[in-house]
Amino acid sequence: MLNYHIYFLYLQKKYEMSESFDIRKWFENREELLVISGPCSVESREQLMATAAGLSEIDKVKVLRGGIWKPRTRPDAFEGIGEEGLKWMQEAKQRYGFQTMTEVAVPEHVEMALRYGIDILWVGARTVVNPFSVQELAECLKGTDVPVFVKNPIAPDVKLWLGAIERMEGAGLKHIGAIHRGFSSYDETPYRNAPLWEIPIELLRLRRDVPVITDISHICGCRELLQEVAQTALDMGTLGFMIETHNDPDHALTDAKQQITPESLKKAFSKLTFKKKKVDADAVVLQSLRKEIDEIDDELLNLIAKRMYVSEQIGEFKKQHKVTVLQMDRWKQVLEDHINKGVNLGLNDESVKEIFEIIHKDSIDRQL
Repeated sequence: MLNYHIYFLYLQKKYEMSESFDIRKWFENREELLVISGPCSVESREQLMATAAGLSEIDKVKVLRGGIWKPRTRPDAFEGIGEEGLKWMQEAKQRYGFQTMTEVAVPEHVEMALRYGIDILWVGARTVVNPFSVQELAECLKGTDVPVFVKNPIAPDVKLWLGAIERMEGAGLKHIGAIHRGFSSYDETPYRNAPLWEIPIELLRLRRDVPVITDISHICGCRELLQEVAQTALDMGTLGFMIETHNDPDHALTDAKQQITPESLKKAFSKLTFKKKKVDADAVVLQSLRKEIDEIDDELLNLIAKRMYVSEQIGEFKKQHKVTVLQMDRWKQVLEDHINKGVNLGLNDESVKEIFEIIHKDSIDRQL
C-alpha cells in the first residue's frame, strides 16, 4: 500500500517542479555543471532561509540540499529536525525557485519527502552498505521516476556501489546518478574521507551512462581543502558538485568544520578553472590513471627515503658495535626473498633484482 501512495505523491508533485531548471533535462544533456548546495542539516527556518537566500545569488547553484534525517554514529547527537524541516524546504523552493533534495534511508522518508514536494532524493553512504535497505527503497519507488543519486559506500567497493545503482534501475527508475563522497580509511590522510579517485573512475568505466558528481565537503571534512579538491574533481571531469553551505557554519549542529557560507562558495567558484563542458570519457580515464601513477610514484619516493633513513640508523649501530657493513649471506637471502615475492605479484624477476641491487648499493654507501 505504501508504494501506491508514493506513486500518487509523485504524480502530484511532478507538475510542481521548478520551470527554470529541471533535473531530468540535466540528465539528458549533462552539459551544465550541476551544483547542489545547502546545509548539512536543516536546523531552523531562519537558518535554512538565510542560507537559501545567499545561494540564490549564485547562478551555478540549481538545487538546494538539506539533511532532514541524519544517520549519526552516537544516539545522543542531533539526528535531524524531521518533518518540520520539509515544510521549510518547500517554502524555500517556492520563494527562491530551487529544486530541492534530501537524503532518504527508509521508505517512510521517501513518502514524507514526496509529500512535501522534494524533487530529488539521495541514498547515503551508510545506507548503500546494506543491500537490504537499498532494496527496500527501490521497492517503494517502483512506479515513480523520481531522480535518485546514490552515494558511494563507506568502504572502497565499486561493486557495492554499482549494485545499489542496479537495484534502483531494477525498480524502473530512469534518472539515476552517482555521488563520489570519498571512502573511510585507517591510513592517515589530510581528508575526512580519502578520495581514492580510481574508484569513481572505475565506476565510470563500467557504466558511462551513469553521471558522477563529487561531494567535496565529505571528502575534505574541512574548509581549507575544498578549493583544491574541487579543482581536482573538475580536472577529473566531474559533472557536478555537492557542497555543504550554512549561514553560520561555525555554529552548525552537524559537520561544522566542512561547511562554508554562501559568500565563501561564490568566491571559491571565482577561483576555479572550468574546462570544456563535455569531456571525452576515455581522456578522463587516462588522466585519472596518470594521476594515480603520479601518486604511487610519490609514495614510492617517500618509502625509499624512509628506508634510507633506517639504513643510516643501522649504519650507526654497526659502527658503535664494530659490525661489518656488508653482510653477504644476509643480503643474498633478502634479495632472493624479494625476487620470489615480486614474481608472485606478477613482476619480472630481473627487474626486481635490478631495483633492489640499486637500493642496496645506496644503503651500503650511506652506512660507510
